[in-house]
Amino acid sequence: MSNDVRQSNEVFSAEQARQAGFQTRSVMKDDFGYEVPVESVPLPSRGVVYAADSPLHGQETVDIRAMTAKEEDILTSRALIKKGTVITHLIQSCLVNKQIDVNEMLVGDRNAIMTALRVTGYGSEYKAEVDCPSCGERSKHDFLLTDLPIKRLEAEPMAMGANLFEFTLPVTKKVTHFQYLTGKEEQEITVLMERKKKQGLQVDNLVTTRLTHSIVAIDGIKDKGKINTFIRNMPARDSLALRKHIDNTEPGLEMKTWMDCIHCMESSEVRLPLGASFFWPDTD
Repeated sequence: MSNDVRQSNEVFSAEQARQAGFQTRSVMKDDFGYEVPVESVPLPSRGVVYAADSPLHGQETVDIRAMTAKEEDILTSRALIKKGTVITHLIQSCLVNKQIDVNEMLVGDRNAIMTALRVTGYGSEYKAEVDCPSCGERSKHDFLLTDLPIKRLEAEPMAMGANLFEFTLPVTKKVTHFQYLTGKEEQEITVLMERKKKQGLQVDNLVTTRLTHSIVAIDGIKDKGKINTFIRNMPARDSLALRKHIDNTEPGLEMKTWMDCIHCMESSEVRLPLGASFFWPDTD
């Protein structure tokens, strides 16, 4: 065999080698007797919002490989942190089906996978500091990520395979078509907010910005300029009602749990803070 042929074979990926009919070996399995575990994660959306040509269409679950040191490299990548795409690359790295576009996934589905990856990597115990809603005192509490309930999609989309839902505003009675945000839209909002901060501008329009990314049509009008004008001038009661409806029906994980305050002894519901310790837990 020539050097050229030998070098060509050596740079084949495992998938390319399988397709070409070559025998492949798993060093981890064959030499170390270890295989990275594969877990099945429930999709809160049940896959009904993804188009027919998407590998997520109609899928109740997705398979992920447990986090490894390679994923820790992703979590510490300064370039990815600066771009705000760390979680996207982390999920992409661990998905078994590489044909899945992580950016098209609903935020709720991404959160479910992200939490499952945290559990596979560092366990289900999560220590975080939270403020007591009753007395305002801050204290550290232990939470179990596996106890977070899944909020499955119950609302019916306008059509199977469409991320499009309907809601009638209570004051103006306008029929609004909206979508649940995807990873792509969340990233766009984050970039927009960061850009304003760098320009020294106040970031005080998060409500209207999120509505702009959520609302697709109002009474059949799809023109983005007209929709933006309506959003800025819509009655506060309409805005609140729509945001509550989206929040109550959006599939995902219930990122809330109960805590007993050590200061006032009250039991209160709190939202889990997703700080740096979520993926870098204390080892004490």
